[in-house]
Amino acid sequence: MILPSIDLQNGCAVQLVGGERLAIDAGDPMPLLDAFAVVGEVPVVDLDAARGEGSNAEVIRRMCRRAKVRVGGGIRDLATARRWLDDGATRIVLGTAAQPELLRQLPPERVVVALDEKCGEVVTHGWRRGTGENVLARIHELRDLCGGFLVTFVDREGRLDGTDLARAAQVVAAAGNRRVTIAGGITTAEEVAALDRLGADAQVGMALYTDDLPLPSAFAAPLVSDRSDGLWPTVVVDEVGVALGMCWSSAASLRQAITERRGIYHSRRRGVWIKGESSGATQELLSVAADCDRDTLRFTVRQVGAGFCHNATRTCWGNDRGLRQLMRRVAVVQPDADNASLTARLLASPDLLAAKLREEAAELAQPDAEIVAEAADLLYFTVARLAAGGVTLADVDDELDRRAARVSRRACVAKEPR
Repeated sequence: MILPSIDLQNGCAVQLVGGERLAIDAGDPMPLLDAFAVVGEVPVVDLDAARGEGSNAEVIRRMCRRAKVRVGGGIRDLATARRWLDDGATRIVLGTAAQPELLRQLPPERVVVALDEKCGEVVTHGWRRGTGENVLARIHELRDLCGGFLVTFVDREGRLDGTDLARAAQVVAAAGNRRVTIAGGITTAEEVAALDRLGADAQVGMALYTDDLPLPSAFAAPLVSDRSDGLWPTVVVDEVGVALGMCWSSAASLRQAITERRGIYHSRRRGVWIKGESSGATQELLSVAADCDRDTLRFTVRQVGAGFCHNATRTCWGNDRGLRQLMRRVAVVQPDADNASLTARLLASPDLLAAKLREEAAELAQPDAEIVAEAADLLYFTVARLAAGGVTLADVDDELDRRAARVSRRACVAKEPR
């Protein structure tokens, strides 16, 4: 599949030819990140750190909190590697530092080894210095210590001349069951599809920036359909993965959905169909993913309005339940200190809400607590606190995922009560 990449220099998204000549300065990387993240993980490379000429760390940390980001550039020691994993990088990319002694101290599934190839040789120091090492031999040496490889064909990088599919096949074979990403010269959707058939992802920068390879075309390239009309079944889920319903996508509807970042599908009666255009139950498209067979899509959306279903329910199987349903009910309540509704009064009185949170937490902590009932009470007041702060359960889910991904662990020490 496609991995749209962002290279950073002096805080700006740039594209270089051959790693040297500035061809494009795209400015603020955040709009690019928002556009690229719709199709999955985004590799971000700190060119300044890679060259020892500065750092874009603060920008990248913000990017890690905004999307799934694979971080590379200037990661040369264990402390830096662990810090990026703790700061939210889904994976880190190690170049010259990818030595066995370092790799053994890191979770292999979250490490990608970058190998820059020039005439079959591994090159380093901004592609300026040869090592005498063969790329395939290096892959054999390290493949049991990492989760994948990024191989850049330096002679083709940034030149829009096409990639080397024959060499890519050799790299994939050498990597065994480790996932390979190929970079350098990839220009057409056909190349993205060909690499996917080989078992490799395509990391693309220049062709996307120049629109020689539109992002929707790059994403759709590996997709297949066994239907005569070429449609893809599309499972629609919300931010936490709850299925809202099932639709169909066509090449045209998929292109428009990715471009506009909205829930847009194919209606067999109306053609391209923008969800909620008449009902108001619109969708923001957060991400689109293909399944393992490349014949089914998953749209992750932020649903607004009454819900996904034409029957005005949250899902096509009725309304959901539990915390998610509670959160939606509480989120529409208006603060009102004189209202008979407890929720309205809680939202109007931060002091009352804080007191109830302390009270219910203390009751749940008692050894003889009715755990289910007390936990339900505490969760209700927690949901009210989230709503008062403009925070959603999906935001909390994201934070929990970030914490689960940390490799450093802190001691659990009780604080003195204030």
